[in-house]
Amino acid sequence: MYQWRKFEFFEEKYAGKGLVPEEVAGRIECCSSGRGKIAVGCEDGTVSLLDRGFKFSYGFQAHTSSVLFLQQLKQRNFLLTVGEDEQISPQLSSVCLKVFDLDKTQPEGPSTSIPDCIQILRIFTNQFPEAKITSFLVLEEAPPILLIAIGLDNGCIYCIQGDIARERIKRFMLQVENRQDKTQCSITGMGFRVDGKAFQLFAVTPTSVSLFNLQTQPASRQTLDQIGSNANSVAMNDRLELIIGRPEAVYFYEVDGRGPCWAFEGEKKFLGWFRGYLLCVIADQRNGSNTFNIYDLKNRLIAHSIVVKEVSHMLCEWGSILLIMKDKSALCIGEKDMESKLDMLFKKNLYTVAINLVQSQQADAAATAEVLRKYGDHLYSKQDFDEAMAQYIHTIGHLEPSYVIQKFLDAQRIYNLTNYLENLHEKGLGSKDHTTLLLNCYTKLKDVDKLNIFIKSEDGVGEHKFDVETAIRVCRAANYHEHAMYVAKKAGRHEWYLKILLEDLGNYDEALQYISSLDQGQAGVTVKEYGKLLIEHKPTETIEILMKLCTEEGTYAYMLPSPVDFLNIFIHHPRSLMIFLEKYINKVKDSPAQVEIHNTLLELYLSTDLTFPLMSQSQANINENGNGTSNGKLPQEHKDVKTENDHKQRLEKGLELLKRAWPSDQEQPLYDVDLAIILCEMNAFKEGLLYLYEKLKLYKEVIACYMRAHDHVGLIACCKRLGDSGTGGDPTLWADLLKYFGELGEDCSKEVREVLTYIERDDILPPIMVLQTLSSNPFLSLSVIKDYISRKLEHESKLIEEDRRMIDKYQEETSTMKKEIQDLRTNARIFQLSKCTACTFTLDLPAVHFMCMHSFHQRCLGDNEKECPECAPEYRSVLEMKRNLEQNSKNQDQFFNQVKSSKDGFSVIAEFFGKGIISKTSKGPSGSPDSTTAGF
Repeated sequence: MYQWRKFEFFEEKYAGKGLVPEEVAGRIECCSSGRGKIAVGCEDGTVSLLDRGFKFSYGFQAHTSSVLFLQQLKQRNFLLTVGEDEQISPQLSSVCLKVFDLDKTQPEGPSTSIPDCIQILRIFTNQFPEAKITSFLVLEEAPPILLIAIGLDNGCIYCIQGDIARERIKRFMLQVENRQDKTQCSITGMGFRVDGKAFQLFAVTPTSVSLFNLQTQPASRQTLDQIGSNANSVAMNDRLELIIGRPEAVYFYEVDGRGPCWAFEGEKKFLGWFRGYLLCVIADQRNGSNTFNIYDLKNRLIAHSIVVKEVSHMLCEWGSILLIMKDKSALCIGEKDMESKLDMLFKKNLYTVAINLVQSQQADAAATAEVLRKYGDHLYSKQDFDEAMAQYIHTIGHLEPSYVIQKFLDAQRIYNLTNYLENLHEKGLGSKDHTTLLLNCYTKLKDVDKLNIFIKSEDGVGEHKFDVETAIRVCRAANYHEHAMYVAKKAGRHEWYLKILLEDLGNYDEALQYISSLDQGQAGVTVKEYGKLLIEHKPTETIEILMKLCTEEGTYAYMLPSPVDFLNIFIHHPRSLMIFLEKYINKVKDSPAQVEIHNTLLELYLSTDLTFPLMSQSQANINENGNGTSNGKLPQEHKDVKTENDHKQRLEKGLELLKRAWPSDQEQPLYDVDLAIILCEMNAFKEGLLYLYEKLKLYKEVIACYMRAHDHVGLIACCKRLGDSGTGGDPTLWADLLKYFGELGEDCSKEVREVLTYIERDDILPPIMVLQTLSSNPFLSLSVIKDYISRKLEHESKLIEEDRRMIDKYQEETSTMKKEIQDLRTNARIFQLSKCTACTFTLDLPAVHFMCMHSFHQRCLGDNEKECPECAPEYRSVLEMKRNLEQNSKNQDQFFNQVKSSKDGFSVIAEFFGKGIISKTSKGPSGSPDSTTAGF
């Protein structure tokens, strides 16, 4: 052990001049620490409580004779003492156990008080014979249960378990040794070991080490060693191991036997354990001195060593180690703070010791990292770069990486830098810059193997131990495309994977395969981003992928992407767009985006400058066959024929789409009709315009198209189809057609004659308007309308003659009526009917005769004697007609509407006059000159 280094990690407090207070008068027999106080038991039976710095707190008489053992409890402020009192009778032992409640006191004298003694228990009974007590130990179970072990000089251990204060206890005995020689079987030390709910008790004699399992009944005993130790050289460490000191060494015992030993020579007067340190008072037989050593067993060093007087008691309290000497002097030794200990080691360049020290004492990680940093700096200054880097690596997570990186940026230290950056990423602490630096190191070293390990390790990308985008960018810049693609694929960065495939490698086939392997959402995003490149180089395959995306079976329609979402990728390839949309509408009949799709297709179909897609292939074929021109281009006339044929086919498709997308049972088409009209106008697509105008019943716009095209045959045919009122047509189209020919300024006699035929047939215009309309055309002669005028005049003459006959008839009837009225007013009427008009029986009185020459029995008329039943219906109808005419006279809008819509407004006015609707109906106000006003 002499090779162990000695350090002064502890220091003496109170300048090494501690003394037991004078109030402690008797010889100290026992001591106990706990709850911030030191309890001292003396031979005179008193117990004193000492505060920090050995200051006397108070004392009291615990026993009449002597205090043999005492122990303070941790969980409750109780003090247990074993001592001698006055012997009451010869049968009862003077040794008893007392329990004091230090929180409760009772007065003793005028100025003092003592703790309340809550229980006195006789240790020895008839079943447990009296013997000398050699050791005493208390285990606090769940309060208020205690387990007390009392070791005797006869090799027995008396145990008392239960609520001591209430004397709810049980007693049992453990037999360790059974020898006649009490010096060989005396219990010199004990130690409790609690493992969960299992209670075990170590028992030490001079000749044995035993372990009792208290869970069994009776307790089972296991002998751990055949050699024991003397008193005061037994202790327990914080790992619940038994420590025994013998002259040759210090031994550790576990439940299964002897463990490690440490060869510290010398008689062990006292053993203890403090914060992971072994405390040992060793007597030197050669010079009679005593040395107190504090051992750091983990780091194999002596943390403190001092020569002391003869020690009577050793205990730990107030965060310090307390040694009480037989002369009542005291020594308080406290541990220095970690910073002081490390400074001491740094001054001696003992960095390894410092590292072991902070690690063994479970210092925080930041403190450990600081020690490692200083050690690394020390090694770096000695140019031991490999070892320095080994220390810096241990600081990862606590030391700023730039501190280390800056030291190793030199090209000659690139291997060390690479090692550090690898570990930095291994712990998931590498930033984007660190990833960039590490990959640059690999590429400079051309270390493909390490690059593979870093990039392709199973837990690399998945755990995100480096920044994925940075790794891809660096590998791509260094032309390590395979590695960049691997990272992108494993990390699910599809956009980077495709960017490398398309922009760097130009591998369009693999890019398409990769897109096909993605889920629908990711595939849609990637196609939107890189579709322009793919359409340019692989149009057919790209269209197949788009069809799969937009028409995938088993997926709800509303979840599928719309073809409209991908229109932008066809910006320079309209023919491919046309093919894609055609395939889509052929497969999907009820797409939510069919209006937008039809609009786009119409624009493509009607466009005049759509690029022909097979031109480059045709050019290549011509060059290979040797039929091309010297510059490898198609002849202009061949190209024009191709373009013209293509345009014609597209126009046919456009017209077919206009018709197909406007079903007869729907009011509105499946496209924007206004846009369709604009497209047809812009591209001079006459057939499309005619179809749309006719569907919209804009017949005047239909014939206007023919007029602009000077298509007279088509114009007349159109009017025949659309101007027939019998089929819901508009006859006024013939008037517009006649006006067109009248303003044409060229000879169109044939067409005018045909138009006049239909105008005459349907009586659309009066002759005077026909003459006025055609008079504007100087190329038309009178012979064109001669027959028409003759027929119309003849017809009008017949109508006039018919009207004259009707006038004569009405005048004659009117004259007859006037004569009849005059006769009724001036002459008597003779009623000669002999039969009732109603019942046809002979007329008898009473009878009723009407001026209309009808006669009735009074009984046949009933209550209605004022009007003739035979003539009343006709009379009522005349009255009703008169009321209706009077009512219509108030509806001026109806009159004007009929005048405007009629071909002959004068006839409408004449009709209203004839019905008496327009007449003199209003007179001037009362008292004014008589006046009349024509009105309704």
